[in-house]
Amino acid sequence: MNSAGFPLLSLIVFLPLAGALLVLVWDKRAHASIRAVSLGITLAVLALTLAAVALFRPAEAGMQLVEHLPWIPALGISYRLGVDGFSLFLLPLTALLFVIAVLASWKPVGSDEASRSAVQGYFFWLLLLETGVLGIFLALDLVLFYVFWEAMLIPMYFLIGRWGGERRAYATMKFFIYTMAGSALMLVAILTLGYFAYQGTGAWTFDWQALREMALPWPAPLWLFAMFGLAFAVKVPVFPFHTWLPDAYGEAPTPVTVLLAGVLSKMGIYGFVRFGLQLFPEGLRTAAPWLAVLAIIGILYASLSALMQKDAKRVVAYSSVAHLSLVVLGVVVANAQSLAGVVMQMVSHGIYVAALFLIVGMLEERRGTRLIAEFGGLWKPAPLLGVCFLIAMLGAVGLPGLNGFVGEFLLLVGLFQSVRAYAVLGALGMILGAWYMLWTFQRIMQGPAEGRNAAVPDMRGMDLLVMVPLLVLIIILGVFPNLILGPAGATINALVGQAAAVAWLP
Repeated sequence: MNSAGFPLLSLIVFLPLAGALLVLVWDKRAHASIRAVSLGITLAVLALTLAAVALFRPAEAGMQLVEHLPWIPALGISYRLGVDGFSLFLLPLTALLFVIAVLASWKPVGSDEASRSAVQGYFFWLLLLETGVLGIFLALDLVLFYVFWEAMLIPMYFLIGRWGGERRAYATMKFFIYTMAGSALMLVAILTLGYFAYQGTGAWTFDWQALREMALPWPAPLWLFAMFGLAFAVKVPVFPFHTWLPDAYGEAPTPVTVLLAGVLSKMGIYGFVRFGLQLFPEGLRTAAPWLAVLAIIGILYASLSALMQKDAKRVVAYSSVAHLSLVVLGVVVANAQSLAGVVMQMVSHGIYVAALFLIVGMLEERRGTRLIAEFGGLWKPAPLLGVCFLIAMLGAVGLPGLNGFVGEFLLLVGLFQSVRAYAVLGALGMILGAWYMLWTFQRIMQGPAEGRNAAVPDMRGMDLLVMVPLLVLIIILGVFPNLILGPAGATINALVGQAAAVAWLP
């Protein structure tokens, strides 16, 4: 039981699991009811996450709403959940994007008739995925964190492998192999940490707080960070571990791509801060210059790759690599401005990249293709689609007044304060980002509309229902960024103090 008087965080994590089991026993022919149940569950989870935000005390930097139960006492493994200012807004972001994903799945999803008719299985895996992701952001025991980390992988494997595009088998296998390789090393690192605790105290423990206070002999922090970091680098993804991303994003159905880009990519950033910075600050400090080089290569390589893409979905996919590489650079620098930018950009990126992938999905649904050259002049027959595309695109390129600007500006200020070359290269990535985004928008929406493009239908009811909340948030967070930065402030200050304690970058 926590300070709220009831297990709020456990409800947030396990309500989707209960919904998944309910869907599993539902009449599999009742597609409308299955969709309605799934929507009701995800809306309830969203309401619970907003309750967690309301109960959160912004002035406190530590974990709040903590829930703790022994799980395997002989091995020091416990069920422990908690939230701080860093993870707080990842909860409503995750819950909102699952609501959006359910609504975007209202029409049959899949590349063939067999997958489109398998509605029960689709929503079962989708709800199971939500439990895994929320558990990752709340787990405070490393074994529990690993369980959720692996539990997330199974639903994603089936969602892409069963309901994806023509090359889904290849994309799924690549995603699975990359993620499993990183996870295996992370498990070894977790067991090693538990063993160090046993050597020091005579008792096993995997409690995150206890392990933070444990002194590790050098160079153990460096090797342990490397093993954790590989798993997180794959998930972000950091160059050169990014090659699974364009295939997975391209082959996944649109609602699953929204979750991959909007939420799952944040798990890597979350891991770098929660475990890299807070468990192995000396290891991360030592690896920081190398990680910075990879992040800078990622920014420039992904931006130039985006410029060369013919497929609109792959443009957004590579843009995601570039934006998140900039966030990794903010983690490496670890000063007050850059970490505030990390927190802001994690939420902002999740919102505008979800909107962009939804728009690409609507374009594909209307024209049966994602090739940019096949479009042109869509603004005239589909002005609402054009306006939504414009707002999401401007949010992504960091236009002042929209959400992308605040996070990127804070990141650049933080980079400039520590290593000015990082700021210059990061700004170059932003310029390239504006180039490929504006160019993509111009080729799709402007010019004369000819042939089938002249008859493209505009956005309708369900299209607007999934898009409007995201666009509203793009504007609100751009005008009132303190809605996020305020509650996260105390935690950010504590993170900066931890980084300063190990003599971070000048």
